[in-house]
Amino acid sequence: MRDDGHGGQATSCKSCGTELSANQRYCLSCGTRIGAIPAAFARWLSGEKGDAATPPAAPAEPTPEPAENPAEDPSAEGELEDATFAERYMPEPRSAAIATMALLAFGVVVGAATGPLAQSAAVAPIIVEVSPEAVAEASPPVEEAPEVEPEVPSAPEEAPEITEEPEITEEPEITHPKKPPPFVTAELPPIEHVFMIVLGDHSYDEAWGEASQAPYLSQELRGKGELIDNYYAVAQGDLANEIALLSGQGPTAATAAGCPNFSDVAPATVGAEEQVEGDGCAYPEATKTLPGQLVEAKKTWKAYVEGGGGCSHEDPRGPFAFFHGIADKPECAERSMGLEQLATDLESEKTTPSFSYIVPGPCHDGSEQPCEAGQPSGLQATQPFFEQVVPEIQESIAYKAGGLIAITFAQAPQGGPSADSSACCGTPEYPNLPAIAPVPTASGPTKPSGGGGHVGLLLLSPYVEAGTANEGGYYNHFALLRSIEELFDLPPIGYAANPVLTVFDSSVYNLSS
Repeated sequence: MRDDGHGGQATSCKSCGTELSANQRYCLSCGTRIGAIPAAFARWLSGEKGDAATPPAAPAEPTPEPAENPAEDPSAEGELEDATFAERYMPEPRSAAIATMALLAFGVVVGAATGPLAQSAAVAPIIVEVSPEAVAEASPPVEEAPEVEPEVPSAPEEAPEITEEPEITEEPEITHPKKPPPFVTAELPPIEHVFMIVLGDHSYDEAWGEASQAPYLSQELRGKGELIDNYYAVAQGDLANEIALLSGQGPTAATAAGCPNFSDVAPATVGAEEQVEGDGCAYPEATKTLPGQLVEAKKTWKAYVEGGGGCSHEDPRGPFAFFHGIADKPECAERSMGLEQLATDLESEKTTPSFSYIVPGPCHDGSEQPCEAGQPSGLQATQPFFEQVVPEIQESIAYKAGGLIAITFAQAPQGGPSADSSACCGTPEYPNLPAIAPVPTASGPTKPSGGGGHVGLLLLSPYVEAGTANEGGYYNHFALLRSIEELFDLPPIGYAANPVLTVFDSSVYNLSS
């Protein structure tokens, strides 16, 4: 034997050959016990039954060779003490392995409880202090330790996510630019272009009756539009009625006579219902007119006069020259032009005015006197004019997108066999005319005198039903002015503001799609 460096003789492990000290009881390399196992402990490990308080004896192992140096060999008393210590405290390799596995499993549990997952689950870390005695006592008397799977705490339940359904909004309807926008009959249609044509002296029967000399107007155009049966002029005299259509002003003695001598209305004081009082032809600059309202509202107007003119005092054509607020402005000459310009402006909706006042020339205005020898007169002379102008308007983009053509007569004849001075719709007593003789109280919306007679009105539009007639309502020139103002969202002026007037509604705009 060799010296172990501690005064004893070194030996070797029988299992693996590792050098051992003289007082070493177990091989540090393979765990083999050096020397005999106490009998009682050996019996306990082998599972033999015995005294419950005494561990079973282990089977006898070969006695190691006695030491060569008797001085270094432990005494019997020392061996007994060593055996007693080993029996009490030192387990066999199998028991050590079992205990080690139990400690490892316990460590896994502790680690799972103190790891990041457990911390995220709000589990408090666990600190365990284990004594060697507790480990020895905790070792189960079984051959193999059961497998222990770590218990992983479950994550806290998440609150259900509440999502709000997005609000669904309807997209605006897109309409083709050449088609009229949809019209709800409870409201006014989206008309943006009005074309007004005013002819001379003809009664309702002459213009629209079966014996009419204007078959294109009374039959073909009537079949394409809506005839307003109960429609009346408001005064005597063509000029007085044309002025009423643009301003809501009643007649003066001069305008009722056609203004043979051009002069300003004087004293031109403003009375009730914005009426300019006095006598004369030309109204002051402050007098409100439909063209002036359109300019203030950033809309446009034009007068298309066959043969030219319109703003000149010397050769007035139409009513524009009789308002200083229109005729005296530089733009009047730009807004009053020949009829041939109408076709050019109709090529684009942008160049088509909001309001167009169309004046036929002397050869086409329906006058009973022919413009030239051998030319037709009366309503028959209007045929070429309507055949050219009306189809041009109806084929335009502006008309198809939301247009309205209004064709009427300034007044009915005031003399001769078909004279008619009837009135309707609360026509007032005009302050600038002599008082008329009292007449019997009318039983209906009309009265036999005080107006310009029964003339009728034809409307053509994508918003009226073709070939229809409106026979229930009663209207006059003031009502037509107010109806146009409502289409453009303008306030009524002059007598157009009379509350007794009936204005156009869904009974007139009778086509909803």
